[in-house]
Amino acid sequence: MRLFRFGIFENEKPGVRLTDGTRIDVSGFGEDYNEHFFANNGLVRLSAWLAINKTQCPKVPDNIRIGSCVCRPSKIVCIGLNYTGHATESGMLLPPEPVVFLKSTSALCGPNDDLIIPKNSVKTDWEVELALVIGKRASYISEDQSPDYIAGYTIHNDYSERAFQMERGGQWVKGKSNDTFAPVGPYLVTKDEIVNPQNLRLWLKVNGDVVQDSDTNDMAFGVNYIVSYLSQFMTLLPGDIISTGTPGGVGFGMKPPRYLKPGDIVELGVQSLGQQKQHTVAYQE
Repeated sequence: MRLFRFGIFENEKPGVRLTDGTRIDVSGFGEDYNEHFFANNGLVRLSAWLAINKTQCPKVPDNIRIGSCVCRPSKIVCIGLNYTGHATESGMLLPPEPVVFLKSTSALCGPNDDLIIPKNSVKTDWEVELALVIGKRASYISEDQSPDYIAGYTIHNDYSERAFQMERGGQWVKGKSNDTFAPVGPYLVTKDEIVNPQNLRLWLKVNGDVVQDSDTNDMAFGVNYIVSYLSQFMTLLPGDIISTGTPGGVGFGMKPPRYLKPGDIVELGVQSLGQQKQHTVAYQE
């Protein structure tokens, strides 16, 4: 299945994209795509409900806003320096263990919402990433067990303000958590539709120029390892988003560095998961 959410920001309704491409409103199911939904076998229950009710569901208009495909989760966990190309352009060695940081859930927004450059920002950067959504509570699980704890996959643009990230005390979360810095979606694609998450092309354009173009097989630490690794240090809850790192081609790594400015257009995608597009605007009081 391909799950999405649509409508007014933080008041979205649940939807499903059918195999023929039709997008339908499944508000009649009575649940949003949140922790309770995933924790209570929501994907299976929704599938069974659709088998009976999908022909009665209203269609979702093409021009309606699309929100994050997951209702605000308990946490967004991100992995840094997880691609060979990105580590090289950053002038760093691949880490012996995953670099982990958290991103504020208030940064969450829709895949095509405007990117707001933060107040006092001078180094806002882009990062296309494969993200996964946790399907059930995970604590101290093995790598072999990890696939059973994944609900599906989506796209995350891990926007980063590099000055806030690296020049304001060394705490990455400050450069990652501004409003609109976590566009997620358009779809949560259930894991049964993704044969191999370590063989997906991902790309990003700025003003039409391709700046990132790589494959998830360039990850230092794969999806299943990451889920297992994180579960040794924190309990992963249903609906949590885990973002698995970005490939080479970020603005920070260019010579000279290139950062976003108002009026820029960022487009990105991950194979089999869809695309995003953000227009860049200045922060306004």
